[in-house]
Amino acid sequence: MKKTFRVAGKEVIVKETLYDKWVNYRDPIKGLERLHSRARRATFEALSGGYAGASKSRRSLSEYNPRGLDADSAILPDLPTLRNRCDDLARNNPVAVGAINTNVTNVIGTGLTLQSNIDWRVLNITEEEADSLQVQIENEWALFSESKNCDIARTINFLEMQALAFRSILTKGDVFAILPFQKQTKGFPFGFRIQLVEAERVMNPSYKRDTKELSGGVEKDVNGVPIAYHVARTHPNNTLYTKVTEWDRIPSYNPTTGLRNVIHLFDMVRIGQTRGIPYLAPVIEPLKQLGRYSEAELSAAVIAACLTVFVKTEVGDPALSPMAPTSEVGGTTADEDYKLAEGAIIDLRPGEDVSTVNPGRPNALFDPFVQAIFRQIGMGLEMPYEVLIQHFTASYSAARASLLAAWKVFTKKRKLVGDNFCQAVYENWMYEQVASGRINAPGYFDDPIIKRAYLGTTWVGPTRGMIDETKEVQAATDRINISMSSIAEETAALTGTDWEKKLPQIRKERQILKELGFVQVQNKSNNDEEMSKVEDMQKNMEG
Repeated sequence: MKKTFRVAGKEVIVKETLYDKWVNYRDPIKGLERLHSRARRATFEALSGGYAGASKSRRSLSEYNPRGLDADSAILPDLPTLRNRCDDLARNNPVAVGAINTNVTNVIGTGLTLQSNIDWRVLNITEEEADSLQVQIENEWALFSESKNCDIARTINFLEMQALAFRSILTKGDVFAILPFQKQTKGFPFGFRIQLVEAERVMNPSYKRDTKELSGGVEKDVNGVPIAYHVARTHPNNTLYTKVTEWDRIPSYNPTTGLRNVIHLFDMVRIGQTRGIPYLAPVIEPLKQLGRYSEAELSAAVIAACLTVFVKTEVGDPALSPMAPTSEVGGTTADEDYKLAEGAIIDLRPGEDVSTVNPGRPNALFDPFVQAIFRQIGMGLEMPYEVLIQHFTASYSAARASLLAAWKVFTKKRKLVGDNFCQAVYENWMYEQVASGRINAPGYFDDPIIKRAYLGTTWVGPTRGMIDETKEVQAATDRINISMSSIAEETAALTGTDWEKKLPQIRKERQILKELGFVQVQNKSNNDEEMSKVEDMQKNMEG
C-alpha cells in the first residue's frame, strides 16, 4: 500500500513495509508519524543531491556550513594574522624552523646557477659558435650575480637573494622584487639592480578598502591583469621610525621596453588569487599546540628532576628550607637546609616521615604522540615524516622513497623560483647587455623567436643526494647504457655540475696518470664481460 505526503511543496509517495503495517495496526498515529518522517527524510536527501557529505539532515554535518568565498575574500582579510603567526613560528618553533630551513636548503641551497642553452639551430649558427657565446654569457652573468652590487642596497649577491626571496615566500606568502636601472659603478659594468620588498609593504595606499580594481596593494585592469603595485616607503609594523604616510605606485611593466618593473613571486593555488598564502598556514594550530605541549612536558621533567623527597609532619613546618645537593653526608631536620648525597642519612624528629615524589616524567607516551602529530604536519606541508624531522631509521628503500617524494615537491618549488624569479631577472639583465653591446646577439630585438632562442637557460640547484652511492651510480650507469638518459643529465642530477665543463680537466688528469704509468681501476668485478664494457667506455671518453 502507498501513501502520499506533501513535503517542502512536493508530493512524496511512501510505500508501506510489513513493519509499517504492523505499527499502523497497533498504533495508527505512530504509524502515520513514521511514514511522514520517512517522506521528510527522502525529501531532504533528494534536495541535498547524491553526496552524503552535502547532507543537511545528519547531526554530524548539520552545523557544518562553510561559506564558498572567492580567492581574495577568503585570503586577504586573514592574511595579516597569518603572516604574523607564521613569522613567529618561523622564529621560535623548532619544527617550523626545521621545515622552512629544509625547504630552503634543498630548493635553493647555495643558489641556482645559470646554464645557458642557446638554440643554435633557430639562430642559424654553428654549435661551436653557440658554445662560445654561452661561455661568454655565463661569465658575464657570474660577474653580475656573484657581486653584491646587483643588490640595490649592496648587501647580498643574487645567489643569496634567491634564498632570502624563497624564505620570504614560505613565511610571508609572497615577495616582491623591484627591478630599477641605476648609474654604473666602478668595476661593475651593469646598471641593472634588484630590490627585494617584503610582503607587508605592498598594500593599498592610505589603508583603503579592497576593491575589484585595487586589492592587497595590487592594481588590476578589467581582465585582472596586474598593472601597478603600491609600495609603502616604510614597513607598516615598524616601531622605530614614523608610521607609513607615503606610497609609491610602480607600474608592472616599462611601457617603452616592455621589461618588468616588478616581480611578484608567489605560489598561486586558486583562480583569481591576488596575494600568496604562507607555507605554514594550514598547520599553524597543530604547530603551536605541539610547541605548548613540548614546553609543558619539558617543564614537568625539570620539576621532576628537582623534587626528590618531602618531609611530612603532623602539623607542618613552613620554616623548612629547600633541599640543596651537596657531597656532605649526614644531617638532621633541625639543620637550616637538607644535605642530600649518595647514602645520606637524615635524622627525623618524632612524627616526621619522608615521602618520595614520582611525577611520572619523562612521559613514556610523549614520543609516540608527538610522532603522530609530526606525520599530520608533514602531510600538510607536503613533506614526508622522515624528511621533516631529518631522521631516517627505516630501510634503504623506505628512506629513498621518502626522499624521492620530498624531492618531487622541492623540484616543483625550484621551478617556481627559477622560472618566475631567476629567469625574469636574467631577461632584464640580458636586455641591457645586448643593448649596450657587451653581448652580440643579432636579431634579439627584432623577432620574439630569436630572442627566445638566446634566452634558453637551465637553472641548476642542489642535488637530490645519495643514500647508497654505489647503487645510485650503478643505476645512473645503467640508464646511460640503455640510452634512457645522458651523461649530462645524470651528472647534473648526481653532482649538480655541468659534465661538459669537466671534460678538459678529466682529459688532463687521465693524460697525466697515463704518462706516470698509473692504472685506474674502474671495476673490481672478475667478470670479463663487465670489465670489457668499462674499458670500452673509458676508450670512448678518452677519444
